[in-house]
Amino acid sequence: MKTTILATLIAGTAAFAPAQQAARSTSLNGVDLTKEIGAQAPLGFFDPTESCGSNPTDASPEEVAEFERKRWVELKHGRIAMLAVVGYLVTYAGIRFPGAEDIPSGFGALSATPGMVWAQFAATTAMMEAANQDQFKAPWGTAEGESKAEFKGDFRNQFIDFGWDSQSDAWKRRKRTIELNQGRAAMMGIAGIMIHEQLGNLSDILP
Repeated sequence: MKTTILATLIAGTAAFAPAQQAARSTSLNGVDLTKEIGAQAPLGFFDPTESCGSNPTDASPEEVAEFERKRWVELKHGRIAMLAVVGYLVTYAGIRFPGAEDIPSGFGALSATPGMVWAQFAATTAMMEAANQDQFKAPWGTAEGESKAEFKGDFRNQFIDFGWDSQSDAWKRRKRTIELNQGRAAMMGIAGIMIHEQLGNLSDILP
């Protein structure tokens, strides 16, 4: 439990740490992955398992492609975790959709939720998965033309922008770093909430 709390504190610290502003740097032969978004205080570039290769300062195209795949997996899990934390806290506070007033929060909802609601949940998840994709790429893409996405996870699809294209590269990097770190904190947060619920002391940390 102490390890979980320590990890949560580290994730929380990283979530509010200032982002490095350097753009992707290249060496003579490859890309320096140690300068990518997410390598920052307090741990800096931390890869004890060498998942970025044995020489991350000079990554090959194959290693860069694998890094970008793993970064997208991290980003997606972070987005889901942020929704999970908000959803858990909302239901824990007693807020329900009409007709679901008797459904408990947390793990208790798994057995109390009717099968039809699970079917609706699965259908909604499938639709969200199909919509939140680069619509210019397979397998979900239906739009014609070349993708304008700047990075994996950029799902604007030339439809919604909020002024993103008018901002500087440093501003974009900072915003992407904030999302990544908030996702990291949320993954630790939802894990901590579930652990404490199973331990039976969730009421000691939530009002």
